[in-house]
Formats: sequence, structure tokens, C-alpha cells
Amino acid sequence: MKYRLEWYYKVKSSEKVQCSSDWVAGELAVQMGEELEATGKVMDLYFYDEKGTSWILKEMKKLLTEIEDDPHEITVYFDGGFHKETNQAGLGAVIFFKQGKKKYRIRANERFEEMESNNEAEYAAFYYTLNILEDLGVHHLSCEFKGDSQGVLKQLEGEWPCYEETLNRWLDRIEVKMKALGLLPKYTVIPRKDNKEADKLATQALEGKEIFAKTLIL
Repeated sequence: MKYRLEWYYKVKSSEKVQCSSDWVAGELAVQMGEELEATGKVMDLYFYDEKGTSWILKEMKKLLTEIEDDPHEITVYFDGGFHKETNQAGLGAVIFFKQGKKKYRIRANERFEEMESNNEAEYAAFYYTLNILEDLGVHHLSCEFKGDSQGVLKQLEGEWPCYEETLNRWLDRIEVKMKALGLLPKYTVIPRKDNKEADKLATQALEGKEIFAKTLIL
């Protein structure tokens, strides 16, 4: 989750100027807040998250202590592969997140039966990532989802219409899961070359190679 600081700065003329920061990570936000308050020239300092919830510095410190062991700063890569001859899909997911002060990566895949198209496989891959996030205990956080399927991401964003009944069912399922987890999603379309790891996992799933690995990133 990113946070923005807003405060009033007192100048020599006894006037005050309203100021705000860029969106920053929680630890940096607290550090900035402490340094601002140390000047003695700051009043009405508040921290806002991406949902608009606000805290004072004391509450913000308590919040970060409470969520320190929960997964946060989450980035998800997903991809779906499809075999027309067998109607099978390979679902690939790569998830980066922080837990405490450590950063982890999860690589996972799954084979899925009875698919109708490559687009459906992409939707199934996205939903697969949500199930992994749920198992991790991710909730009420911002998450960035990256993939090379522009159509799927634009439809999830609501920018492009979806006319296929099968895909609309996946859209509904994803929206229900997203709401249940309280996620604040950001969708980013990336070139295929930047999604090679998720693509490889999807291919391996189609080949019958099941993978689920959590790695500490040093």
C-alpha cells in the first residue's frame, strides 16, 4: 500500500501553507512524518492511503507494526497458455511481495481442463493468481497485475467491453473475489518479452510439470 502525506507548514509571517507528498511506501511515509514534525513548523499532519483512509503519525506507526508480518507491496505477473487440440490451459503466475523486511517471489502453475480459447486461459490465469493471494492472506491492499494480454487487462479495467458470455462469467468471478479480498488493483500491460517467466510456467503446466516455489530474494 502506498501513502500520501498532507500537512500545513507554518512560515515566519504566521501564515500556513498547505503541502502534500508523492505516494510513497509506508516505512518512508513514517520517516518523512517524523522528520517533518521534528522541524516544529508542521501542523495537521495526516497520512492517506490509496482508498482515502487517513491516520495521524501515532496511528500510522501502530498500523505498520500490525501489518509488518502480512504480505504487502505486491506485484503479480500472469499468463495463460492454450492447446486447441485438447482444450487444456496452462496457468502461470509469478508473485513478488514483501513480508516484514524481506522480499519473496512465488512461482506457480496449474493445468486447467475444458477451456474454449486462449483468452479464457488468460482470465483463468488471472483468477488463479487471486486464489494464491487469498491463500497468502492478502487483503485490503493495493496490488499491481502485469500481463501481456491487453484485451484481458483493458476489460478488467472496464475500458473495453466484453461481449463473450464465457469471458463475462470469468469477469464476474474475478470481481467477486477481488471484492471479497478488498483489493485495490492496478493493471499494467507489458511486452511479451517482459512476461517470459509467467509464460514459461504456463507452458510447463501444459507439459504436466507442476510448480509451486516460494523463494527469498536476497
